[in-house]
Amino acid sequence: MEPAVFHATLRDQFEVFLDEHRTALRDTLNGLTEEQARQSLVTSKTTLLGLLKHATFVEKVWFDEAITCRSRTEIGIPDTPDESFDLDDGDTIASVQHAHRQACEASRRATAELTLDDLVRGNRRGPLPLRWVYLHVLRELAQHCGHADILREQVLDDTALRG
Repeated sequence: MEPAVFHATLRDQFEVFLDEHRTALRDTLNGLTEEQARQSLVTSKTTLLGLLKHATFVEKVWFDEAITCRSRTEIGIPDTPDESFDLDDGDTIASVQHAHRQACEASRRATAELTLDDLVRGNRRGPLPLRWVYLHVLRELAQHCGHADILREQVLDDTALRG
């Protein structure tokens, strides 16, 4: 992290941290095969590719649904977080990374004119300040980056053991 961020506004600090975590999660797929990205190592639906697909869902829930008040159907996302981990046959590392990048860009545009104290009204919890949304998404991204680090390590260890 650049030292300039230490003295940046709170808003700028939030955005730097969000972008670092978005990139870190997206980059966990780099260098993997499609099979490795889809490898299921836990009893839940969680896979590396599924984690990034879920992170795309998170972006759209918090920075589209919550801000625009559009329904999940209108946005084209699943009804539940659990469903957001489901992988389609056409999902590839490249396509899911691309969709995530696009969702993150849309999130930045959606919040560009808002202040941290502005209320977003489209979330199921009711009106929330953008500050809370940033903190919530950052917390979720940090958790998923940790999950992804462990899964990637397991996937690569499995490959090394078989190789």
